[in-house]
This record gives sequence, C-alpha cells and structure tokens, in this order.
Amino acid sequence: MKLKKCFELAVNIFVHSKLRSWLTIIGIIVGIAAVVAIVSISLGAQQQLEEQLGSLGADILTVSPGIQRAMGGGFGGGGPPGETSSSSTSSDSKNLTNKDITVIKSISNVEYVMGSVSGNADVTYSGKTAKDSSVNGVDTETWANIETAELSSGRYLKQGDVYSVVIGENIAESTFSKEITINTKILIEGKSFNVVGILSEGRTIYMPIEVARETLEDIGDDEFSSISVKIEDVDLANETVTTITKKLMLSRGILDEKKKDFSVSNPTSMQETMQETMSTLTLFLGAIAAISLIVGAIGIANTMFTSVLEKTKEIGIMKAIGTQNKDILAIFLLNSGLIGLVGGIGGVILGALSSTAINTFAGIGGGGGMFSMIGGSSVVSFQLIGGAILFAVLIGMIAGVIPAYRASKLNPVDALRYE
Repeated sequence: MKLKKCFELAVNIFVHSKLRSWLTIIGIIVGIAAVVAIVSISLGAQQQLEEQLGSLGADILTVSPGIQRAMGGGFGGGGPPGETSSSSTSSDSKNLTNKDITVIKSISNVEYVMGSVSGNADVTYSGKTAKDSSVNGVDTETWANIETAELSSGRYLKQGDVYSVVIGENIAESTFSKEITINTKILIEGKSFNVVGILSEGRTIYMPIEVARETLEDIGDDEFSSISVKIEDVDLANETVTTITKKLMLSRGILDEKKKDFSVSNPTSMQETMQETMSTLTLFLGAIAAISLIVGAIGIANTMFTSVLEKTKEIGIMKAIGTQNKDILAIFLLNSGLIGLVGGIGGVILGALSSTAINTFAGIGGGGGMFSMIGGSSVVSFQLIGGAILFAVLIGMIAGVIPAYRASKLNPVDALRYE
C-alpha cells in the first residue's frame, strides 16, 4: 500500500474520532505551549542580559567601598562604569582615595583608571524640577576612554570643561515637559550647567569631578564613590581582579580577606553566574512542563489503543484483502503522529501568545528587578517552532508504537470474529 493511501486512512481515523482525539490533543497543546513559553522567555531574558551586561563593557572592572557592593554596573545602562547596583556597604568601610588609584595604575593589564563620585541632586529645566536625580562626577581626562554608552548627539566631557554636563537620553527626552537639546542650560542645585552631550541611554547626569565635589553633598575632597578600571586583555580579567584585590589589601594593611573593606567586580564573572542561575531555573520549569507532555503521551497511547479496539473488524477486513502488517503499522503510526502534529502546532501558537502576555504583564507590573528581566522579552525563533512541532510529532509516534504494533499483529480471522 502506498504511503499516501496509508496517510488518507490515518486522517480518516483521526476525523472519525474527533472528541477523543481532541481531548488528547489538548494535553499535547498544554505541554508544548508550556515548553515554548518557558524556552522563549528564557532565550529572551538571556539575550537581554547579554545586551545589558555588554553595555557595561566586559573590559571594565569596578572597585567599590564595602564588601557588599560587588554587583558592579547595575542594569538598565546609562550608569557610569563602576556605579553599583547595591547600596549596601559595610559600616566600617574606608573611602576609596587617590592612593588606591595609584596602586591600581601600577598593575599590569590595566589600561585606564578613573575615580568617580556619585550622588543625588535636584535638576530644574523648563520650570520643572526633578528631585534626587542621579549625578556623577568623572575625570574628564579619562572618562571618554572608559564610558561604554555611546553618544546620540554632542560630545563627551573634555579637559577644560567646568560647568558642562553630559546627560542620559531618558533625562533628555522624558523627564521634563520639554526635551533637552545640545547647548541647553539646566540648573543643578541652583547652579547653571550647559548640556554638551546626550548619551544614547540612561538617566544619569555627568559633570567634571571637581565641580561635582562642590555641587553634591557629603563628598570629600579626596574620596571616590567607585573606581573604574579598564583592562587591556579581557581573558585575564579574573587574574587582574585577584591582583587588584591583593594589592589593595596590602596597601590598606588588611591581612585577613574576611576583613576586606572593598569589592572588585567583574561583569564577565557576573554574567556567567547569572546565566548559570537562569539555565537552572529554565531547566526546572522545563521539567515541570515535561510532565504535561508525559500526560499527553499517555493520552495518545490510550487513544490509539481504543482506536485499535474500535477498528478491529476493519483491520481484519484489510488483512483479508491482502493488506500487509507494515501497512497497518504505518496507518496507526501516522494517526498518532498526526495527533502530535496538530497538538504541536496548537502548542506553539498558544506558547507564543502566552510568552507575549507574560511580557506585557511584566512590563506593566514587574517593577524592574529579576522578574522584569525574566518576563521582559521573549525570542520565538524558527528553530524553536520547528523543534517543538517535531518533538510533538515524535512523542505522538512513540506513544503510538505499541498500539500500532498490536494492530499490525492481529490475526485476520480473530479480527473478523471480534464483536
């Protein structure tokens, strides 16, 4: 019997057992949808994570005061290299000083070193004041070589700038009622500053560090909120972190690492850690989704066994007129594969819609953080769609192997006598 005829008979069996088949298909749809949603969101989150960490620069290390501030850079972009995402520091931490910068400059694989100060200030423009805006003071001689965010217009700060600032795009476009453009004057803590550059992302305002010490409160004359270190060879990042840590401990007279009062962060190491965590979470959720697929496979097997019982006489007639065992096997395998195919297509559609709904929910109510990252985007690739459908078909055919085999081995005489 030709394969085309076997397929037509398989479709006929599928069509004439619609309710039972669709109940089985629903189980496959749920399982495949769960897998597609989980994998697509995971891929999207991983891509988003790589973009965010990539914007920090893999070659930028950050030295921060306190043992709890190891998550350098934060998320969302626009912050200075070395601005930390955690505000928790040890109570006995010392301030970072020029002495620390001198020590770091002497280390091999270090290309640029820059100390920066940060704080909050009131910013006024076009009659509107933005309270507690993020302001960072940077070394104008080094900042352009370390800053990872690109300019959308204007220029970076340079030597000779005094009351000049570079601002993040979000500050320029959405903070005030009127958009801030190049060469516009804004007030920061009552002082007038000229906007000379706008970055392509972020909500931070950058000014020369000397001016920032005068403008921001509680900033000393010889202290830094963080120190950014640009390295030459990213492959030696971990070794460089170790060397910086040892040199600073020696410089500060710290013998016990547990008493260390500073942190050196490495974006590459942080990215690897977060990717491992995300992979573990995805694997766990995928295992839960696999349970639905197992239930669906059991449903297919049950449906196929029932179909064999219902079609026993028909199988006897087909065998009596010369249909071979392999043809009977092919018909029922195609039938089970067809159930998997329909369930796979439905699961992909439902999974894609579900991931989109989760993204929307996370964007509205996520409030940032890890939840917003996980639900912030999704990637439904052609590979994922094709893989999911193929997987569903394979599950269907595997579940239908035993019933199909039993059908092919029926004795035609016994089948014709079956009531």
